Amino acid sequence: MAAMRDVVFVDGVRTPFGRAGEKGMYASTRADDLAVKALQGLMERNPALDPARVDDVGIAATTQQGDQGLTLGRTVSILAGLPVTVPGFALDRMCAGALTVASFMGAAIGSGQYDIAVAGGVEHMGHHPIGLDADPNPRFVAEKLVSPDALNMGVTAERLHDRFPELTKERADTFGMLSQHKVQAAYDRGDIQADLVPVALRSAEGWGLATEDEGRRPQTTMEGLASLKTPFRPHGRVTAGNASPLTDGATMSLLAGADTAKELGLTAKMRMVGFAFAGVQPEVMGLGPIPSTEKALKRAGLTINDIGLFELNEAFAVQVLSFTDHFGIADDDPRVNPWGGAIAIGHPLAATGVRLMIQLARQFAERPDVRYGVTAMCVGLGQGGTAIWENPHFDGKKRK
Repeated sequence: MAAMRDVVFVDGVRTPFGRAGEKGMYASTRADDLAVKALQGLMERNPALDPARVDDVGIAATTQQGDQGLTLGRTVSILAGLPVTVPGFALDRMCAGALTVASFMGAAIGSGQYDIAVAGGVEHMGHHPIGLDADPNPRFVAEKLVSPDALNMGVTAERLHDRFPELTKERADTFGMLSQHKVQAAYDRGDIQADLVPVALRSAEGWGLATEDEGRRPQTTMEGLASLKTPFRPHGRVTAGNASPLTDGATMSLLAGADTAKELGLTAKMRMVGFAFAGVQPEVMGLGPIPSTEKALKRAGLTINDIGLFELNEAFAVQVLSFTDHFGIADDDPRVNPWGGAIAIGHPLAATGVRLMIQLARQFAERPDVRYGVTAMCVGLGQGGTAIWENPHFDGKKRK
């Protein structure tokens, strides 16, 4: 067995994210074509890399059927023009699919089994709604292993409000509004666009080009949020304004051994410190990132106070707030999602993990005062996933 070595995040790109449904910009675009476009964009941004050097291509998807099935890592690799000698696979851990692929690829690289690998995810929720054609084993309900509505993510979010009354709708709405404002501010600064791969679109009106995330609502106000319906429960607290929308999109990343990156002249944007996954009750799946983060920190010999930036998936505002409350982090802490998150950008399930990494890597480049960052997310059926990253630009100087 080869000696352990450092694993680095070399690069990451994504398609603009579109609203799922007949009126969404990707309604007539295949899921696998979104992934192909993202993979092609990743390779084009790294011309120094001989594609034949890629040891594996892993692509996650939650609903692996139709245009989102057939071992995506292999089919997308071939369609994107990589040599047929490059293998590929597909993986499902629901929302943490791409995070899992990146973690496992990192482990393979760190142990010397791979030198360089592609990790990504795709979800076309317009073509494949979550749970489509799923056939849960009747034992889950008959033996009372889980609640019958544990697969309804909105219901699980309402349960977090129930369990923690201090997580009020007003706090969730405020968080959702600020996410919209922060994402738009990042767009205005040009922080988001650099990592987006344009996608050609076809509709009844003709051809177009997707260059920005479709679901943003920068004019969001607290007054507007207060009037939204609560679809998961009468007089509930979860609304379309404090939850991520159904989304279509794809992400891709390039991971390598630090020595391989140096050999090929590739720049390391982050170093993988470690990762962890954990399980919780499916009925409160939003709590999943808490134990996974505690586990990852313990293994790395770090504490929550060592983390200078957090990229937390905003599946629901209340889910992020349950995390920050647990760790004693204020709702408006500038370390948390400084460029906004999924409430505004969208959450194409299995693709989102790499989207978090892309944003963290770009923030690292601007923040040499920050040494460690976290990407974390909740996962359907009661899981959490966390990865810890180190900033190669860290200079130890405090920011003024």
